Amino acid sequence: MGIDRVREHLRKWSRDSDILEFETSSATVALAAHALNVEPARIAKTISLEYGDSAMLLVTAGDVKIDNPKFKAEFRFKPTMLLPERVIELTGHAIGGVCPFGLKEGTHVFLDVSLKRFETVFPACGSSNSAIRLTCDELEEYSSNERWVDVCKAR
Repeated sequence: MGIDRVREHLRKWSRDSDILEFETSSATVALAAHALNVEPARIAKTISLEYGDSAMLLVTAGDVKIDNPKFKAEFRFKPTMLLPERVIELTGHAIGGVCPFGLKEGTHVFLDVSLKRFETVFPACGSSNSAIRLTCDELEEYSSNERWVDVCKAR
């Protein structure tokens, strides 16, 4: 299971016991915000995109969307969502629990600057009913972020 991979991954920083699990779904920004009782913008949503033969995960604030011209200027290609069956195959996590931790080798992670306006954010933890509270510095360290990017715009 994805959450077990995430627990193992976060154990390196003694943060595995900080994973929050809910009795209800947190698979969308709205559901996660409700489960955590926080504003949707603080949910660190993970978008799964094609990246050649591998996956790119773009982690953004919950209240933004990809700005196609900015994305194309940054990465030199148009963003294309991974097909659902490819998400788990390439990342190790199912849709609703995709996160930047405990990933299959070859998955590329980028964090969007839209997250930096918050002291803490809440990414998923490999299941459709989990999250963890992290600072942006912790998110960067634990996710093996390749670099911060500015590829989103307000909804």
